[in-house]
Amino acid sequence: MYEILNENDLCTYYELNQHPGSQQLQQKRKNKFAYLDKEEVVSQLIAFADDQQVHVTFSVPQMHCSSCLWLLEHLGSLQKGILTARVNFVQKEVFVVYDKNQTTLREVVETMSAIGYEPYLSMSAGKRRKPKNYSRITQISIAGFCFANIMMLSLPEYFSVSNYLQEKTGTAFRYIGLVLALPVFFYCSREFFANAYSSIKTKYLNIDTSIALAILLTFVRSLYNLFVLDGNTYFDSMSGIVFFMLVGRWAQDRTQQSLVFDRDYKSFFPIAVNVKRNESVEAALIGDLKEKDIIEVYDQEIIPADAVLAKGKAVIDYSFVTGESIPRQIEPGSLIYAGGKQLGERIELMVLKKSDQGYLTNLWNKEGRSNTDNRKLLHRISNYFTLIVFALTFASALFWLIKGEYNTMWNALTTTLIVACPCALLLASTFTNGNVMRILSRSGLYLKNADIITNMARIKHIVLDKTGTITLNKNFNVSYKGKPLTDYEKRLVASLSRHSTHPLSKAIYGHLKMKQLVAVDSFSNLPGKGIEGWIDDHHIKTGSREFVQPASANENPSNTSRVFIWIDGIVPGVFELENVYRPGLTTMLQSIRKKFNLSILSGDNNAEYDRLANMTGPGTDIFFNQSPEDKYNYVTQLQTSGTEVLMAGDGLNDAGALRKSDVGIAVMEGNNSFTPASDGIISAAAFTSLDEMLTFSRNAARVITISFVVSVLYNIIGLYFALQGLLAPVIAAILMPASTISIVLITFLMSEWYGRRLKRLKR
Repeated sequence: MYEILNENDLCTYYELNQHPGSQQLQQKRKNKFAYLDKEEVVSQLIAFADDQQVHVTFSVPQMHCSSCLWLLEHLGSLQKGILTARVNFVQKEVFVVYDKNQTTLREVVETMSAIGYEPYLSMSAGKRRKPKNYSRITQISIAGFCFANIMMLSLPEYFSVSNYLQEKTGTAFRYIGLVLALPVFFYCSREFFANAYSSIKTKYLNIDTSIALAILLTFVRSLYNLFVLDGNTYFDSMSGIVFFMLVGRWAQDRTQQSLVFDRDYKSFFPIAVNVKRNESVEAALIGDLKEKDIIEVYDQEIIPADAVLAKGKAVIDYSFVTGESIPRQIEPGSLIYAGGKQLGERIELMVLKKSDQGYLTNLWNKEGRSNTDNRKLLHRISNYFTLIVFALTFASALFWLIKGEYNTMWNALTTTLIVACPCALLLASTFTNGNVMRILSRSGLYLKNADIITNMARIKHIVLDKTGTITLNKNFNVSYKGKPLTDYEKRLVASLSRHSTHPLSKAIYGHLKMKQLVAVDSFSNLPGKGIEGWIDDHHIKTGSREFVQPASANENPSNTSRVFIWIDGIVPGVFELENVYRPGLTTMLQSIRKKFNLSILSGDNNAEYDRLANMTGPGTDIFFNQSPEDKYNYVTQLQTSGTEVLMAGDGLNDAGALRKSDVGIAVMEGNNSFTPASDGIISAAAFTSLDEMLTFSRNAARVITISFVVSVLYNIIGLYFALQGLLAPVIAAILMPASTISIVLITFLMSEWYGRRLKRLKR
């Protein structure tokens, strides 16, 4: 173990024992969670409360191993009054029950924060996930159990020799089949009847209309045969219809249970902020902020509303809002937009607009597009199909009724609806999309619904955000140019850079990899400029050219990110920093260029233009200094020309464009990343497989087409015999599940075949 730690410069592990009992975590500011003393805040967060117990669920993104789980489940040992703590490791959540007479919500949160597991609290934190609805699973289980048993009980009717088995056991088995069919008809199939009723009310027939009618007629005909004719029943066919339809719909929803595709902008804001009122400071809910309120914002906190800087040195990280990776220094009196993050000391701001009226909110609420076109097309086909089947069914029944052949009439009426049931048509899409969504989720892409697959198959133009999407977040390639630094000088620079919160200084500190540092006597962070300090009697500066060497500030301008070094009045050189792009990005971009049009948009400057141009090749549109409004307008412009657009981004700065595009994909850097509203969420590790996923979606559309053709041929052949009354109901009852199973097998095997490439990528 020591060799592993030493080899990877991790031996500081052994230094922890030199200061036993010292607090290793960053101390939290006093009264940070004072707003949790407010009853109106507590009521938004808790799930249940009585005279003694309070139940609350916390999101804890820091949880990552079994040690975290063990510690969090023993919170009761750390805080008196905590009765129970249960961890949902997959969801990164902790369910806590505490005694309100012994402790408070604030004390629970402060205890968790003190041990390094500060829960994520936001204005929408109280809106817990709805309890899982197991009704569909229950319906599938009941329908499957009844279907299998009714099929078994129907064997005497299917394979009776000289009616021997049927005479001995048929009647008893039919009544048992009726008992098993009742829960299927009255409970499991109720969603089909509810949807059919809704479609009739709106005068727009959907697939569920004919499914419900087939279920109803099959059930009624079976009752008529059982009680009047003492003949064959079709409870097995009815149960099979319900079972397979429910399974198909369950498959579509399987991969979305723990993902949030739609988020309110408030999900990213804190719950409360300190407000100066009447010469005192008090915690106020974000929704209660008023114009001209003076609020306090501390280091690493999100600006909750558009405001003007009134006091303090503001260094705002707008990467979440604009995509620009370098923080900005804001002058007193300047406007600061909601969503920016303060880096550094406490600042005071005067609120200009309420949190629901600011720039970020307007960006979030940009008009999006609807994903109902695919559903409308499917239901339109279903509507015409249903009308045609109804017309043929009743025309055939009327024909045989006029001829006086009543048995043939009933056969034609029942078997036509059974054989021509559009469930095969629906399954061609339902099962394919369900399996495709499963394969994509296994590969790292989680889609909001099945309609997105069809939209992905139509995409012609792909628009990619740069920062955080095609680049590794907060990572840089660092190079040094100038007079070589000695090891001692490197230690001086690394020692000073360690005290800076600026991402460029952090990158330089990581690049130097100095094991031994020198104590810093004093230092000063100048927001937006750099850092300077005295180390071992040496005066050191690192930062911009203007800060380090003002006399040459206008010489040799460069678009690259640079950090200059100043040691005792001499500038030996400069560190140049470049973005780190995701591994495999070049291959993906070149693959995309062969099949789609490609654009890259960035909120940063154009320092990376040459690198991106070389990676993508000629013909790619690359735009820099793009505001969120520019991205939204660019997508709109492409769509105006009739182009289907896929947009991929990672932050709120992309929210408007994601909502506007035909397919919006949010990049998720970790399992607990908070992504903007989107049609799909893709793992950052799987992002460079996006081209293969789009190809797979096109192949999935081909599978649906093939399955659709097969189901149409089945319906034509089945109708040919059924309309003539040549098809016995028993045979129709066998063909119905057989056709369904064949469609399931075709869609499953073909989608698995096309998905084999994604499986290799995943491994």
